[in-house]
Amino acid sequence: MELKRLRWIIATGLLAIVAAAEIMRRFNLGAMGEVLVVLVFIAFGVALMQAITGINNQLKRQNRELLALHTASIDISSLRSLDAVLKTVIDQARSLVGAKYGALSVVGDDGRINSFVTSGISQEARAAIGAPPVGHGVLGVVLREGQRLRLGDISKHPRSAGFPANHPEMKTLLAVPVTCKSPFVGNLYLAEKETGEMFTDDDEQTLERFAVQAAIAIDNAHLHQQVANLAVAQERLRIAHEMHDGLAQVLGYVNTKVQAANAYLSRGKNEDASVQLQELAVAARNAYGDVRESIVDLRTLPNPQQSFSEVIKDYVERWKEQTGISAELTIDGNIVVDPGAELQLVRIVQESLANVRKHARATAARVDVRRRDGQLIVTIADDGVGFNPGRTGKSDFPRFGLSTMQERAATIGATLYIDTAPGSGTTVRLELPIS
Repeated sequence: MELKRLRWIIATGLLAIVAAAEIMRRFNLGAMGEVLVVLVFIAFGVALMQAITGINNQLKRQNRELLALHTASIDISSLRSLDAVLKTVIDQARSLVGAKYGALSVVGDDGRINSFVTSGISQEARAAIGAPPVGHGVLGVVLREGQRLRLGDISKHPRSAGFPANHPEMKTLLAVPVTCKSPFVGNLYLAEKETGEMFTDDDEQTLERFAVQAAIAIDNAHLHQQVANLAVAQERLRIAHEMHDGLAQVLGYVNTKVQAANAYLSRGKNEDASVQLQELAVAARNAYGDVRESIVDLRTLPNPQQSFSEVIKDYVERWKEQTGISAELTIDGNIVVDPGAELQLVRIVQESLANVRKHARATAARVDVRRRDGQLIVTIADDGVGFNPGRTGKSDFPRFGLSTMQERAATIGATLYIDTAPGSGTTVRLELPIS
């Protein structure tokens, strides 16, 4: 629009200058003609500068919008929770357009609002308003019918139903629908410009572009949650199988020991029978510890509401309480990884600490998670008895546990290293390339 105006001003200005010069020549106006030409030049210059200023302001606005969209996309890529994604989008949209208030709703297949995220309203004020809207009144026009709205006075709209108690005063409204590929429909709302002015056509176009960004964000969050839920479901099934197999082995061992104890007792060999019963008691305690540990593992699998760092912190705290072994955790900032990789990393940490409990006879363990030179490095170390990797026996580091961790690492493109020796503790180190 501004560029078209500039072209019109240039064409009109040049014609005006030529016309003024021709009038001065034909009518021989002398000094008056020169004044006329100067005035035409001044008017042309002023109009030209105004047009250039308008184009400059438009370019600045577009640059701010592109930067805000870029910033929003970067912020969104590090988020998992749908509400967190929506909050980032609406905060960015409100800031760019200069609105006091903003909201973003997500509607499911059943037509109900699944999420309603606000911006510019404090938590106390939001709580005082009460339950989220259900789509009646003006909001229903965007919610149900997918129409855009730009209102100078909400109360004058024929569908206006007023605001609930404690709701901030709002007069102007700008709203656009958000069309997603996932089973959601979103709606993006802004109210009351900071300057007190009306929303413009440029504001509406900006919000429409943000609606596209919001749709991508909602779809990504939905897919991310599906992938994470599937990975967790598969892992829970795997843990259930491991528990089943482990308990089957324990029950078989118990049966063998009971038969041996009965045989010794029938022959009057009470001391030998006592040894069998003691070994049976040790097996029972170990089985109990394994079951408790498996329950803790199930409770601390990744989910969309918790980051990788939060899951690891939660697990290490539970592990310390359960085992009584001192444990130190160091995490280098907020670690963000793919859901599948995140799950395998958590399970490797869990299995490493399980082996510390079962075999290391350690008094302390350390878990270290950090980013270095494009890699995520996870280290689990203990001060236990260690073992000889070349001579893995029944009472040493379990072959199955080590092979399982190596398989898990391989599935996510990571490399697993074991550094240990008899009497010097064990260090498990995993290196995963990350962006």
